[in-house]
Amino acid sequence: MEIELKLLLAPEDAPRLRAHPLLAQYAQTAPQLLQMHDIYVDTPDLQLCRHQAGLRVRQVDGRWMQTLKAGGTVSGGLHSRHEWEGEVPGPAPDLDALDSAIGRKQPVGALLRQDAVRDGLRPVFTTRMERTVWQLRTPQGDEIECVLDEGVIERGGSGADGAARSVPVSEIELELKRGQAASLFDVALALLRDVPLTLGHMSKAERGYRLAAEQPLQAIKAQPLALDAAMTVEQVFQAIAGNCLEQVSGNQDGVAGGADVESLHQMRVGLRRLRSALGMFKALLALPEGLQQELDWLGGALGEARDWDVLAGQTLARLDGGAAADAAALAQAAHEQARAKHAQAAQAVASSRYTAWMLGVQRWLQAGEWRASRTPRQLQRLDAGVQGFARKTLLADQRRLMKRGRRLLHATPQQRHKVRIAAKKTRYATEFFASLFAGRAVKPYVGRLSALQDELGWLNDVQVADRLLLQLPDGQPGHAELRLHAAFVRGYLAARAQSQGADGRMHKAWRRFKAVRLPV
Repeated sequence: MEIELKLLLAPEDAPRLRAHPLLAQYAQTAPQLLQMHDIYVDTPDLQLCRHQAGLRVRQVDGRWMQTLKAGGTVSGGLHSRHEWEGEVPGPAPDLDALDSAIGRKQPVGALLRQDAVRDGLRPVFTTRMERTVWQLRTPQGDEIECVLDEGVIERGGSGADGAARSVPVSEIELELKRGQAASLFDVALALLRDVPLTLGHMSKAERGYRLAAEQPLQAIKAQPLALDAAMTVEQVFQAIAGNCLEQVSGNQDGVAGGADVESLHQMRVGLRRLRSALGMFKALLALPEGLQQELDWLGGALGEARDWDVLAGQTLARLDGGAAADAAALAQAAHEQARAKHAQAAQAVASSRYTAWMLGVQRWLQAGEWRASRTPRQLQRLDAGVQGFARKTLLADQRRLMKRGRRLLHATPQQRHKVRIAAKKTRYATEFFASLFAGRAVKPYVGRLSALQDELGWLNDVQVADRLLLQLPDGQPGHAELRLHAAFVRGYLAARAQSQGADGRMHKAWRRFKAVRLPV
């Protein structure tokens, strides 16, 4: 299993990296310089790519090596993938040699044995890199390969428009050769103090495929967790937190682009899931204060943009009848505010501050340093099997939600908000632990929680809209007219919210949820 951390830097900052004192201090030998030419192959319909695999043949100093990478995860720049490689006589892969190396248990092996794949492989894109390699050893004895790649990814004239395409590459890869993965983050944070760096979520293969297939960026939703009842509470926390960070980092490129509404939404969902996970385990461990403050900062940077997105694209869009004309007049101004907030969110995610936070959280998660400050009782609970912890957590969440929802019929907006938050935390916890319980019980429970969240979410959107519409006219062209439109829409939304409470939809969702069985 290959474990590496990928970081991007501007080409003009490469000399600063080369001169960094850490490299001179930790390097075991002089840096090695290589000229590399990679040929990535796949079928015309990109079967390897569709199965999250990449196969390349690399020429280095006159020798050819083939490498297959498949599966694994990417979380906060940390790439963990299965890798098989070996020498080949020329620029074409040797699938028989790969088949022997992979073995019979890996799904990618069965894929490569298919005739359509074996007969259909062809070059898809190429890379040309100047590589500088440092072999590092930390004071703790961890061995890390630090690679600086500078070059280009190229696609021939095989795209939809028949034109050639290329993208530049300037990146660092820190690969763990021996020792603890936390050391990768120590080195990265030390480099970041002097060289502006951002996390690299995509491998060269992924960037090449995006270029070859002209694929747009897609928002990344939370991936299902596969937990084992034999895992400890601590192992499950690390798996859950890693899953949340995978969703956060998977959407950073879309957010950094500045305009993708769904990427920002999913990145914010990932942060909220992480908050919920930290809350679930707070009796046993806690995120360091500095990292918690940065989590709050990042959540705030994304939250403002998301609020304006919801107002412009959902709340106002749902209005009809007499309010439609007023909503349309407000929507343009709301979209302008959303674009401005997206630009601020993009700046935050592209900053060294975000990179330092993500590296810091990943290091904390990998090192498990919370153990040093835990009591013997807390350590015993961390090392216990997860099944009992999961059951107690879901029961406690259920009781809290039932208590808060007891007077939902006559609840104030603030009380409804507390019910909504409790429902959200209960849903996240159930989804985290879903693989530990029977799916036939989890699915209806989560479904009815989601329906309740939808009803409460709309009422919360009305409250947020009321606050934003008070801000909207300030400084806008035609502010007097906008103010009139905003006043009418605020009144209309308040009436709709009251009507929604009166017509029983929220209470129907609540009754349906109360009737479903907790899946424990």
